[in-house]
Amino acid sequence: MDAQRSGDSGGREFQRVSEELRARIADGTYPLNLLLPSQRDLAAEFDVSRDTVQKVLKELAQHGLIESRQGSGSRVLRVPRTQPSVVADGRLRGGRTLGSLLGEAFERAEVTLDVFSLTSESLAAHLMVQAERIIGGFIAPESIALRLILPSVDLVLPYPRSEADPDDPRLRDRFRRIADRSTDTVSGLFRDLEEYVPSVGIAVRRAPLTPTCKLYLLNGAHALLAPYEVIERDITVESGESIRALDVLGFGAPLAHHVRNADPDSPDTLFVDSWQRWFDSVWNRLAR
Repeated sequence: MDAQRSGDSGGREFQRVSEELRARIADGTYPLNLLLPSQRDLAAEFDVSRDTVQKVLKELAQHGLIESRQGSGSRVLRVPRTQPSVVADGRLRGGRTLGSLLGEAFERAEVTLDVFSLTSESLAAHLMVQAERIIGGFIAPESIALRLILPSVDLVLPYPRSEADPDDPRLRDRFRRIADRSTDTVSGLFRDLEEYVPSVGIAVRRAPLTPTCKLYLLNGAHALLAPYEVIERDITVESGESIRALDVLGFGAPLAHHVRNADPDSPDTLFVDSWQRWFDSVWNRLAR
């Protein structure tokens, strides 16, 4: 099956992974001199073959963005230039990015993050970078509080689902394993940070809701939303069988960004406040 999947290395899957890794390097998710995740981890995250990951890394190395060494991994050497007009998940007009906004949020003494999404995969990637900054002594927040709302475990999500058999449980089981792994990663990061930050708190609640977009609320001042894109693709399940499925893509979608300001009646302030009230109401409801 890997041989079959390796055929995507010149097509959409290759392009998808290449664009996302370039974007993460550009927006600071993977900073200069930082090692990228292992080929195994990247293949698992993007659900592609290691052959596809290897070819993407080779292309990035040819463009001088990374340096790959046998046994040492791939390290970021150069940040690619991006056009200010580009809008993609985490890459905003005017050069603002999710990575840079999270970086600024973590430079505050008190950090609050409210997130609602299908999984915490993207969040985990960004938090790893901030954890490295804290452990390295580059920033020193006094408190970090994360509230994370994810879909209920028993909620039947519309995606991913097999085109041939919408009731096939294997895709749901695979999705749940991936989602649980990313949530465990975030929880582990917060446990590691207890040694460096005086007050660290993470709380996860499950809602009977299917997110149609990712929602990030940073320090009560920034609201960011990225809609999930429905796509058709082949998914390989644990048995090795490839299933044609409808799935959602969390990265590559436009990201709307609104900033709270001094004018309580400004559209941006009203937007941020309305989403904060919505998040708080759902959070409090789930506590009952």
